[in-house]
Order: sequence, then structure tokens, then C-alpha cells
Amino acid sequence: MGRPLFYEIVEKPASSCIIGICSAIWFYIQKKNIGYSHVGLSYETAVEGHHWRIITSAFSHISVLHLVFNMSALWSLGVVEQLGHMGLGVSYYLQYTLVLVVLSGLLVLGMYHVLIQRFKLEYFRRVTAVGYSCVVFGWMTILSVKQPSSKLDLFGFLSLPISFAPFESLIFTSIIVPQASFLGHLSGIIVGYAIAWGLIHGMNNYWAISMLGWIVLVFMYSLKRSGTYDFYFLEVESVTDPSLPSVRFLGSGRTLQMSAIAVEGVEIV
Repeated sequence: MGRPLFYEIVEKPASSCIIGICSAIWFYIQKKNIGYSHVGLSYETAVEGHHWRIITSAFSHISVLHLVFNMSALWSLGVVEQLGHMGLGVSYYLQYTLVLVVLSGLLVLGMYHVLIQRFKLEYFRRVTAVGYSCVVFGWMTILSVKQPSSKLDLFGFLSLPISFAPFESLIFTSIIVPQASFLGHLSGIIVGYAIAWGLIHGMNNYWAISMLGWIVLVFMYSLKRSGTYDFYFLEVESVTDPSLPSVRFLGSGRTLQMSAIAVEGVEIV
């Protein structure tokens, strides 16, 4: 007989919270009948300044099956939170989840850029990607390096050796789900290996909180700049050099100057 769910949740607090957030977002999207073109990430929308989509696309899902598959895999990968004795644990999990969300999204855009600009494949300009799979594939990869003897359980009955899970899942989803984003999943695997092999390292609570602060700032700035949402306390204006935008918090008189950040189909990730 398995352990009570309550104890599992206590041992996997971060995974449980993320599953709750993704589920709540899916429910909200379904209830409000929000189109995925409004929250997904594409090269075209990124060029237009919708950088906030890197975050919203990661936590949005197309269907309940899409959600269940990703959250089932994420629940199994929550074992990372229980491996504090191996240098992993809850803090490590949260810190590098931030890295996976941001870098996998940027890497996908980079791949789209090469395919569009170098190989003239205009199809990828409007492909919209949504889903948490890039992060799931990243954690599959990290766990396959850190603890290759682990198993990945899907739907409570399907078990895969974690050492082969990233590429098995990459091929499986590409065949079974034609809309699955091969590039999105591949980006998660690449960033996952970079983390597992120590090419990306040094994250701690200070850098994670700093990174989260910048994510929130850029998220709000891009929402405002793209006209998607109007924050009444945030004003975007040009100062000194017209090519460099600034962010002003009304009421404080403080201005922060920063450098600018330079649907034909839907892909689920």
C-alpha cells in the first residue's frame, strides 16, 4: 500500500505548488475561453516585444491530457526535492526551475531565429508554443545524470528508466502527438545537460531572488510596452538617448534606464 498523498505533498512542496499553479491556470483559461495565441510564445510575438510570453507559455496548457501528462511527469521528477544529501533538494529545485523556464524559452526563440533567418523557414515565425514540457524535459535530463538508477513514473502505471527517459520521451511524444514541440523539448534537454554537467552553476538563494526580481520587472515592463496590460503606476518613456527606454514608478520619482531587448500553428511543449 502506498504512502498517503499528504506525506507525498509535504516531501514535494515545490512540485506540488507548481502542479497547483498550472492546474489553476488551465482551469482559468478554459473557464474564460482564452485562446492559446494570447498566452503562447512565438517568434513573431517575441519580436513585437511580448517577452512576458516566455513565462505565460510555460505555465499554460492546451488540453487536459496535455496538462495531465506534464504534471504526472513533474510529480515523478519531484524526487529531486528529496535528494538534499546529493546536493539537490527543494532550494536547488526552485533555483534551477527558474533557470530552465527562462533559458529554455530563450533557446527556443534562438532556434526559431536561426531557422527563419538562416534557412528561410517562415513557418516557424508564427508557430506558437505552450506548455511546461521544456522544464519537465530539463529535470528528466538533470536526474538522468545525477541519479541514473531512478525511474520516471507516468500516469501511475508506466515506468521508464530515467537514464533514457529524455530521449525516449522526445521520440515518443513526437510520434504520438504530432503537435508536440520537438524544439521546445530539445531545448529543455540541452539546458538540462548544461545544468547537470556544471556548465550552468553557482545558483543560490541570493541569485535566485535577484533573477526572480528581474523576471518580474521585465514581465511587467513588456506587458506595459506591448500594450497588453496597462499598469497605472508604471510609465515607459525615453530619456537621454531615445533608443534606450526607461521605466518610471509613478509617485516615487525614480527612473530606471535599461537597454532594449532586441498563428499559423500551435506546438505543445
